[in-house]
Amino acid sequence: MNTGSPSCDADAAGPDAGAPDGRPVDHARIERAVREILLAVGENPDREGLLETPARVARMYAEMFSGLHADPKVHLRKAFTEKYDEIVLVRDIAFNSVCEHHLLPFMGHAHIGYLPNGRVLGLSKLARVVEALSHRPQVQERMTEQIADLLVHDLGAKGVAVVVEASHTCMTIRGVRKPGSVCVTSAMKGLFRSNISSRAEVMSLIYGGRTQ
Repeated sequence: MNTGSPSCDADAAGPDAGAPDGRPVDHARIERAVREILLAVGENPDREGLLETPARVARMYAEMFSGLHADPKVHLRKAFTEKYDEIVLVRDIAFNSVCEHHLLPFMGHAHIGYLPNGRVLGLSKLARVVEALSHRPQVQERMTEQIADLLVHDLGAKGVAVVVEASHTCMTIRGVRKPGSVCVTSAMKGLFRSNISSRAEVMSLIYGGRTQ
């Protein structure tokens, strides 16, 4: 008998997903901890619907925290020499992360713009950086800064603008319970910080034609 929900039970990742550097996630330890949590809240972890839950949660954490074992810098190592000195912007990079305070998801979109200094990235690399930094226990403010700092230090961009918009389930489904609220963070580096017109231009490209 299938005791799980088909929509939640399909795990695309293997048992050690999230450990590409060879350090396996300790699934057994997670399973024991989840079983203890179920007992602590008054549930019966041995009933039919919960028998496989600890293993499912272990696989889920391995996937959602895979960024702990990934180095986002590797995605910035290959850049192309181009005589292009205007803004490069990728908007609406979807991401899912986990708030480190309550271990609840927050999800949204990142907008990343930079002014090249003779080198440009493949566009997918920006999305991969977001993936690596979001798949770990995070806070939105730190993630925003981490993305911007990487582009400054490892790409050598003359200016970097990062805007992240996210909905946090730690305040939409618990506590103050305000669904629909969105947190917006930004990090401006280089010319986007020092030059008001450059900053206005990139913000116009990010939000142009849309209601903020």
